[in-house]
Amino acid sequence: MIVATEKSLRELVVENPATTRVLEKLGIDYCCAGKRSLEEACRDANLNIDEVLESLEKASEATSTMQRDWQVEPISALITHIKDTHHKYTREEIGRLGPLFAKVCSAHSKNHPELLQIRALFQGLANELTAHLMKEEMILFPYLIRMEEAMTRRESIAPGPFGSVQNPISMMEYEHDSAGSALRAMREAANGYSAPIDACVSYQTLYKALAAFEGDLHQHIHLENNVLFPRAVALERARSAKQTA
Repeated sequence: MIVATEKSLRELVVENPATTRVLEKLGIDYCCAGKRSLEEACRDANLNIDEVLESLEKASEATSTMQRDWQVEPISALITHIKDTHHKYTREEIGRLGPLFAKVCSAHSKNHPELLQIRALFQGLANELTAHLMKEEMILFPYLIRMEEAMTRRESIAPGPFGSVQNPISMMEYEHDSAGSALRAMREAANGYSAPIDACVSYQTLYKALAAFEGDLHQHIHLENNVLFPRAVALERARSAKQTA
């Protein structure tokens, strides 16, 4: 696979999800800022475009042929994957990281006051995500599944209470942007999650867990912003076109 520098980050990761590992390692935001071209992203991050391209090519060559293509899988299968993988992980980690933050802050916040800032940012993000996941699972996701089923069976479906599906999607994308901002602020306050020399095992564990949480949330947002939501909008348009034909 030849990686084109003028392609958007969204296009790159949709075509080959393996590239997300490279972009994640380089600190390139491919989920909330996925509309930028690879060239723009490298310029903004002061990265050598040739070295990035080489890394992306290697990731592309190593991609497993067994990887699922979420562009062609049923929307219902993608939603199940998002819920069972990312929503589940997010909830479990929010529950685990709260007590871990309390333990680390109690022992180290005097010498590392940035821990209190990071905890406050995480708590705000956790509250937002808890409500966000519930809205998706209770309102948006069930409607998308019903819409797909109706299209497959050539049946009609009552419009959602929100009008066009683009309306709740726009709200979800706005909340994703807010989550992305919180993640960046946390990483900056934590010095890239590089634990200080006096960090105990719990401190180191906290930073590793926060870095993993960030990576999973990036994957989560990518699947929704770059794959699920565009497919849902396209499905609604196709359904509307058939109804008016």
